[in-house]
Amino acid sequence: MSVGIEKRGEVAILRMDKARANAIDGPFVEAMIEAVAEVDDAKGVLLASAHPRVFCPGLDLVALVELDRPAMKQFMARFATMVEALFGMSKPVVAAIGGHAVAGGCVLALTADYRMLKRGGVNVGLNEVRVGVPLPWTVATLLRASVRPERLSEVALLGRNFADEEAVRVGLAQELGDEANALERLEEFVEKDAVSLARTKQYLRAGALADMRAHEAEHADEWLAAWFSDSTRARIKETVASLGKPRGPAPA
Repeated sequence: MSVGIEKRGEVAILRMDKARANAIDGPFVEAMIEAVAEVDDAKGVLLASAHPRVFCPGLDLVALVELDRPAMKQFMARFATMVEALFGMSKPVVAAIGGHAVAGGCVLALTADYRMLKRGGVNVGLNEVRVGVPLPWTVATLLRASVRPERLSEVALLGRNFADEEAVRVGLAQELGDEANALERLEEFVEKDAVSLARTKQYLRAGALADMRAHEAEHADEWLAAWFSDSTRARIKETVASLGKPRGPAPA
């Protein structure tokens, strides 16, 4: 199972537990969408990883590089649906970033209301432009809603990774701490009036969600053109080859 569900009283933990360190492929996306629906009765959700050193490394390039254009377009549409499902949850969501969260892993973390990053050099960031693909429309919209405006160029255009206090200053995390600290912060959210919190969260995120849904499809071909460009395909294949294994994750 790519995403397990653990119940802790009134809260649920969505525990990413996929082989190859939670690299995102089609089955992972579907498992996350299903898991979000299954925790509808919980009062709060913690997003965490079963892998101690990795939260999520991003897209599974080894699996996705084999997809043709129509299949990749379908995958990216479902990826956007997953992001919208997480970002649009009415209940409070806290991400316990206990290991590296880059590219698509950073995207997953950004869907949360609050991000607790483990101290000690755990990297979080978006490297898509460095790989040779633009941020998908949905991801760019999510980023604008999550990160300090004056730091957007560093995160999105330079593709830098951040750790510890610098990640907090940028806005990729709100606090440094471990999973136990993240659960404590989630309990603080859960203590609030559920209806008032849900309604306020809806107001805060309505604009970004509407933007995602209105424009993702119209920009899909622009993203695909970059993904299937000769230069980007060469970089992806070099990355896959560098893994030295028949199958394995690579951040994107």
